[in-house]
Amino acid sequence: MFLSSSFCDVVSLFSDFAGEEVKGKRVTFIPTASVVEEYVGHVENDKKAFESLGIIVDVLELSTASNEEIIEKVTTNDYIFMSGGNSFYLLQTLKEMGADYLIKAEVSKGKLYIGTSAGSVVMCPDIRYIEAMDDKSFAPKLTEYKAMGMIDQYPLVHYGCEPFTEVAEQVYQEYKDKLPLVLLNNYQVLTVQNQEIEVLSI
Repeated sequence: MFLSSSFCDVVSLFSDFAGEEVKGKRVTFIPTASVVEEYVGHVENDKKAFESLGIIVDVLELSTASNEEIIEKVTTNDYIFMSGGNSFYLLQTLKEMGADYLIKAEVSKGKLYIGTSAGSVVMCPDIRYIEAMDDKSFAPKLTEYKAMGMIDQYPLVHYGCEPFTEVAEQVYQEYKDKLPLVLLNNYQVLTVQNQEIEVLSI
């Protein structure tokens, strides 16, 4: 797993981590977390970052896709990417569409998962910790906040970076003694490989 706050800012680290020729590979690009956000420029920036590596971007919008489309794109493409946006809306949609189990199964089989911001947050055990940063009212059907649980750590994204400086510090102060937070600024990435966890910086 390659978990960042801002994929386009750490794309230079990706090819080495992937450990293979990435040109010509296909990524299932899931922009769902951004659907409820006003600013979505980061989605286009991340898309361009993949394209700069010669990776073919195959967009999958979970909220409007059919089950068949979700299964096909998640299982057949080489990588899975989930963009930034609202973590609660993303988790709600993943659960509604059953994509959470599908993605977990693919990652468990060894498929490379790439997350940025909300896409990184949902890999932790429970996303309640991020509610100061993300508005949970966008996910009214979400009755509990148990997330993908693919990592034991809790990524605190955009730490020390505007416009999230104050709210990220608020989350840190509230949870630093309660949860194993991993602080990630926009130029760092949390990598998970063979159960080994490492934070890389540009």
